[in-house]
Amino acid sequence: MIYSRFLEAPQPIRVRYRRKKSWLLYVGASLITVHTQAQSLNLNQVLDQSIRQYPLLKAKQAEVSSAERRLQASRTELLPIMIVQDQYNYATSNSLNNSFFPNEGTNISTSGGVRAVPVSQASFGSFTSASIEWRAITFGRIKATIGTAKAELQRSQADYENELFQHQVRTIDAYLLLLINQKLVQIQQSSFERAQTFKQVVDSGVRSGMRAGVDSALATAEAVRARILLLQSQQQEQVQRLRLSELVGQLQNGIQIDSMQFYSTIPNGNFLSDSLSPKNPALRLSHSQITLSAARSLATQRSGMPLISVVGAGNARGSGFASQGDMFLNNQINGLGYQVGNYLVGFVARWNLTNLLRTRQDFRADQFLVERSRQLYNTQRLQISRQYQEAETQYQVALEQARQAPIQLRAARKAYDQAQSRYQNGLTDLPTLLQSVVTLNRAEVDGYVAISNVWRYLLLKAAAEGDLSLFMNQVK
Repeated sequence: MIYSRFLEAPQPIRVRYRRKKSWLLYVGASLITVHTQAQSLNLNQVLDQSIRQYPLLKAKQAEVSSAERRLQASRTELLPIMIVQDQYNYATSNSLNNSFFPNEGTNISTSGGVRAVPVSQASFGSFTSASIEWRAITFGRIKATIGTAKAELQRSQADYENELFQHQVRTIDAYLLLLINQKLVQIQQSSFERAQTFKQVVDSGVRSGMRAGVDSALATAEAVRARILLLQSQQQEQVQRLRLSELVGQLQNGIQIDSMQFYSTIPNGNFLSDSLSPKNPALRLSHSQITLSAARSLATQRSGMPLISVVGAGNARGSGFASQGDMFLNNQINGLGYQVGNYLVGFVARWNLTNLLRTRQDFRADQFLVERSRQLYNTQRLQISRQYQEAETQYQVALEQARQAPIQLRAARKAYDQAQSRYQNGLTDLPTLLQSVVTLNRAEVDGYVAISNVWRYLLLKAAAEGDLSLFMNQVK
């Protein structure tokens, strides 16, 4: 720790010399580590790394890719359905001239008469068929299915863009918080060193009899308080450093960032825009959900419509039975060859009338989901409008606070200098001086916090507007 020299008793000189070599090695290794981690990342670099490395963004990209493939799959419904089969079997014939398995099924077909006496002897047979069906008229069923896939892709893309935007906002805010926490550590370090120096002066005065003993106790209490504040600020800095590195996508205890102009300047100019702009990613996501719900509702409605298809089929068959008398051929292997063939073409209309009742109720249910999505969109729009107006108010207040902070700091430093001078000349007591110390510390903290708040509230405005350029254009 930086202040460990104030807490540990001095070690014997001989121990220090024995450890000199290992200490030099430790310092050398530390210098190498510091050099490795000393490269400070500016805000743009942090954002670039977070976009490339954050796992949740990669997951959202995978969802978009999946939706693209589902859209391609839905378009295959425009193609004709073609089924081809070829089979060879060995079967008995007690109710038909050779059995065969129908397309995509395992039921045994039956045809022909039934034998008076069952025969257990089997014979070879063959059967090949090909069928093609083109759904020429679907009354919008396929189009609605493709439309649903397109709406799902648009929703996935809007979801990714919204997550990307929100992640950038979180990363920028974490960046600003780390900067202010770093500055607070510096302020508390200076305050602690000031308290230590002051304590040494007071202790010397007490030992010489020029000061009362209570002054030493008060100075000690102030030094301990300053040390506690330093510890707290260091803890908060490390927590925020880990938080930022998490958002970057790789945990790093020593991530270093560039302060840029965030410590010394504030944004300039007025930023007037419409908080209800549809470019807000959150609103676009909510609107895409409405579109998806409507597309699914339409697909449900169209699923009850009839189908009119152009159908063609052909088959070839061989049998181990004679063409007359249901007698076995002398060479039953001949049943594996094709003996006859057939074809057929035509139009087929299918309409599941009983399914209309279910489709009607499903469609009504989907309509309620559309209304749900619409009201969620209105809720999102209302919340964003409120957030924008709040951010505008907070931004204006933060600007005024940032303008007043230097005046507060100058007054606090002047008060501290006067109180210190009066105490050294015996014109005031120690509690009065300690109060000026507290006031100076608070003014130093308030100054940097005020500047940071201006940037953070500007970021909040940009987040509500849905346009990060509102913030990034102010960053040099």
